[in-house]
Amino acid sequence: MAIQILLNLCVALIWMFLNDDWSAAGLIVGYLIGLLFIAVSKSFWPQPFYLQRVWAVVKLLILFLKELFLSSFSVIRQILRPKLDIRPGIFAFSTELKSEWEITLLSCLICLTPGTLTLEVSRDERTLYIHAMDIEDAELLSEQIRGTFEKAIMEVTRT
Repeated sequence: MAIQILLNLCVALIWMFLNDDWSAAGLIVGYLIGLLFIAVSKSFWPQPFYLQRVWAVVKLLILFLKELFLSSFSVIRQILRPKLDIRPGIFAFSTELKSEWEITLLSCLICLTPGTLTLEVSRDERTLYIHAMDIEDAELLSEQIRGTFEKAIMEVTRT
């Protein structure tokens, strides 16, 4: 991936040099030509086209911001109610993530989302113990995490 990015930037700089155009527009045109060059020669690269991973990172960031926004309003709604109607609890979440980096990222995303907190990761690194402010159904909450954060992290790290 890094080689593709470096090659893309080199093509952009060569384009700017050959056209004697050191403006932002010249850089953008050169960058787009580099993208086209890398996309056409993708069969020669052992790894996938780097924009696929960049797009997966952007999707993960958008997903996190959406979850942050929704959970923030949920926490605010619970706080502003005259009577607390919450069922706090701890549940075990079995993950399919394998590397320490993936598990750390998932734990951080869970902790950064209001109303949830990763308490511990098991020794075999397959189970996360999560505290949630309001648990109606632990299985449903596990499936939501699996379908959002875990899936997006796998897209980023395994493409």
